[in-house]
Amino acid sequence: MKRALLATFVLASASCGEMTRQGTASSFLAVETLEAASGAEPGEFSGDLASDVITVVDGTPTAFADVARVNFVLMLKDPGTASIPNAPGPNNAITIDRYHVQFIRADGRNTPGVDVPYPFDGAFTLTVFNRAEAAFTLVRVQAKREAPLSGIVNNGIRLSTIAEITFYGHDQTGREVITTGRIGVNFNNWGDPQ
Repeated sequence: MKRALLATFVLASASCGEMTRQGTASSFLAVETLEAASGAEPGEFSGDLASDVITVVDGTPTAFADVARVNFVLMLKDPGTASIPNAPGPNNAITIDRYHVQFIRADGRNTPGVDVPYPFDGAFTLTVFNRAEAAFTLVRVQAKREAPLSGIVNNGIRLSTIAEITFYGHDQTGREVITTGRIGVNFNNWGDPQ
């Protein structure tokens, strides 16, 4: 009897955990596009980032933060039917209030400060009613001054990573919403723009 109760409790806890990850909000966000630009050329967005660890400006070595741009689309968990679609209401709007960036490598060597830059959290404020776009910092300046990126300045080795960005927010009734996007980030001491 005790084993049966324990098994029921474990299954219920696992289901509850899954429900927490999925969230209870009636709407969710999908990352429609995710692009990035070098801080040395912040208007040149692309699907992968060539992050320059040092950029020489007027003869002075300089480190710039790299930026990213994300496009979100709001979707309903219950979209209705083809003949009677549901439309989002004011309570379905989702406000993103922070993000988390973690760098990973395909070879599994993922020790922060040794193999990849340290993960970090950033503030973010955006409310999505239908579609919305926002920019944010993808690679911080201090990451370029810490290991392993600081070593790239002299050793010429290229470090290829995937940046996993998790966005945290809530719908207008306070229910948690989480969504994730990924983009390739290649760190090197690239040639400087003219």
